[in-house]
Amino acid sequence: MSAAPGTPAATRAPSSRLPAGTATTVRVPATSANLGPGFDAFGLALDLHDEVRARVVPGEVRVRVHGQGADRLPTDARHLVARVALEALAAAGCTVEGLELVCRNVIPQGRGLGSSASAIVAGLAVAQGLVQAAGLSEEPVQAVRERLLLESSRREGHPDNAAPAVFGGFTIAWTRGDDPTRPEAVRSVRLPVHPDVRAVVCVPQEELATSRARALLPAAVPHADAALTAGRAGLLVHALTSAPELLLDATVDRLHQDQRGPAMPRTAALLRLLRARGLAAVVSGAGPSALVLVPAARAGEVGEVAAAHGGWQVLAVPVDERGVSWTPGA
Repeated sequence: MSAAPGTPAATRAPSSRLPAGTATTVRVPATSANLGPGFDAFGLALDLHDEVRARVVPGEVRVRVHGQGADRLPTDARHLVARVALEALAAAGCTVEGLELVCRNVIPQGRGLGSSASAIVAGLAVAQGLVQAAGLSEEPVQAVRERLLLESSRREGHPDNAAPAVFGGFTIAWTRGDDPTRPEAVRSVRLPVHPDVRAVVCVPQEELATSRARALLPAAVPHADAALTAGRAGLLVHALTSAPELLLDATVDRLHQDQRGPAMPRTAALLRLLRARGLAAVVSGAGPSALVLVPAARAGEVGEVAAAHGGWQVLAVPVDERGVSWTPGA
């Protein structure tokens, strides 16, 4: 039996109660969106993962959080991963008496590294993993991933973070339909990253809400700025996949980064210092983290610049090539 559009799995009956003890473990990577000129389209998965261990239990929904957000995130059904998982299970015609989630959060939150998209993808994957663990799904993995992309994009509002979280690697994503917040379809392509490219993330202590950063964007930009940015986006695809020596030129943007600068002055200053040194630095997502794409031999220079500027956690992380994963057991 095939699943209805938008459901997390194919089920054998209109309504199925998952037995207590059914369990799954989900891992989902951090992501960096935009990559400079690829606004709302380009994304990169990073080898920095949140993990969720989920088990069907008697009673209520209980969430334990370790790591990032442990002191402030809800510990009941209001938790984003739990809420999305329960909604996805209900859409599939599956019910649970209670659910226990143990979340080990490593992805910095509110820093432009896709933590909210990763949580949404994790919730959808929890539902998928539980249904599969109960033996109620025969859906091919690729079809599952394509559906996770659509459903997470609908919840997140755009697919630039969702695509790399689902598929891993360097992705280009786009939507079909008149309303990008409720797309009829979401498509993405995944391209190989040149083996000499390294990702270095500079994470500040301060947070920045995506809504605040997006509110600073103008309703229109000059045609010349749009044309330049479109050309550099095309060049960035070539630089990331085949010619890392072109990364500095390929990451020039005139659509969003300067406009957001007033909300993150320290990030703007760090970007100027890094780029003046010939390092391809961009705002990671909506910020305030900075992402630097460099040849392996120059990765150490990023830490030198950040240390001189003060107050940054520098993470040199490989590109995650796998995307979200779910396995039986918790």
